[in-house]
Amino acid sequence: MNVNLSTAILREKDAAFHFHPFTDNGALKLDERRIIVRADGVWLWDSEGNRILDGMAGLWCVNVGHGRPEIIDAVRSQMSELSYYNTFFKTSHQPVIELSEMLVDLAPPQFEMVFYGTSGSDGNDTVLRMVRTYWAMMGKPEKQVIISRHNAYHGSSMVGAALGGMSGMHEQAGTIPGIEHIAQPYWLADPSGMTPDEFGIHAARALEAKIDEIGGDKIAAFIAEPIQGAGGVIIPPDSYWPEVKRILKDRDILFVSDEVICGFGRTGNWFGCETFDTEPDLMTTAKGLTSGYVPLGAVMVSKEIAEVFRIPGNEFNHGYTYSGHPVSCAAAIANLKIIKKEKLVSRVADDIGPYLQKKWRQLADHPLIGEAVMTGLMGALELVPDKKSPSRRFENEGAAGTIARDFSFKSGLIMRAVRDRLILSPPLTLSHEEADTLIRIARKTLDDTHHALIKQELMKA
Repeated sequence: MNVNLSTAILREKDAAFHFHPFTDNGALKLDERRIIVRADGVWLWDSEGNRILDGMAGLWCVNVGHGRPEIIDAVRSQMSELSYYNTFFKTSHQPVIELSEMLVDLAPPQFEMVFYGTSGSDGNDTVLRMVRTYWAMMGKPEKQVIISRHNAYHGSSMVGAALGGMSGMHEQAGTIPGIEHIAQPYWLADPSGMTPDEFGIHAARALEAKIDEIGGDKIAAFIAEPIQGAGGVIIPPDSYWPEVKRILKDRDILFVSDEVICGFGRTGNWFGCETFDTEPDLMTTAKGLTSGYVPLGAVMVSKEIAEVFRIPGNEFNHGYTYSGHPVSCAAAIANLKIIKKEKLVSRVADDIGPYLQKKWRQLADHPLIGEAVMTGLMGALELVPDKKSPSRRFENEGAAGTIARDFSFKSGLIMRAVRDRLILSPPLTLSHEEADTLIRIARKTLDDTHHALIKQELMKA
């Protein structure tokens, strides 16, 4: 790379040649383009020399922090020995075998095998085909329907977007027959006055109602994130998951836990299904699997499903060029060894998690905040126009969140805005001192946003 290019030139080249994801590229101004040039630990540096705390761990993925030499060395070593070979045609290699054994050892006991891709998106494509094929092999080809939730995010491919519950993506990607959606467990947005526990039961029983409406004999699986990530870090009430677990246990329906964000320590356990005591038949993983250093996705397959695909003649006609890529597997092995060696999962549960959670929840005293929640190292701040009525929203939904996000970035902290909800997901290596810095910048962001909203007459003083 030419490291001597100025920020201005890089921005111009970016505008000319780079098609950004999830972006209004025509409206993206030159001076709005941030050029990130270096990263170390929880910190990023841009081309202007600004140091920024990476409060989103890249895109929910850099669990062990940036710049870990163990992963870099593992990738370099693997590339010098076997840079690539496929896992088709009765072929395998040592990194994919070693990683598969590691993942089965780490996962809940029902899981026995691993199917690889490169992302959560293609992992959920795999899931849809796998559950429908499984039921066909079981002599129940009519079980085709997948139930998901509104505002869920299950990837950006055609299948991933259809499985997800985001209307803007459906408008562009369309939908796929046999995918249904139910309400999300978002208590703060419910104006009915139910308690969180009452609402959790109510939201869970939307699944039961949908099953009864369609017929359990037609439903293949329910897919859900333990905590809805891109939907705004929606943490369900405590009553939600036990009721969902009961509903699924009473019926012949598979459960898919989308652990792309929640997996590998993010919620204080290795997997979010352990945090919420659910029992999935399949788990979609990616992101924290390699801490984002190289692309890799993995679908964990339960013994019950794996045994059906092991029957001679039950071929699964599905796979990717890069399924089980040796370099990606080597990166994942090194990454998981770091998580285990540094006890990052228990650190989130017992140390940095509780430390940051306490300070984060104290932000609820701010006049702009209707809710400050965090599980593990996944948090959200709901911006509201009237603290006394937190379920009421700003008229121009999303404007307050965008203002707050931009103030946060300018002050040296990356937080993401979903509607008017600021969300956070820092590396699991965050220190107490760095957590204090994070909270200080977050509070400054709220103050700056509050003043701006009053000045723009978007809320009352």
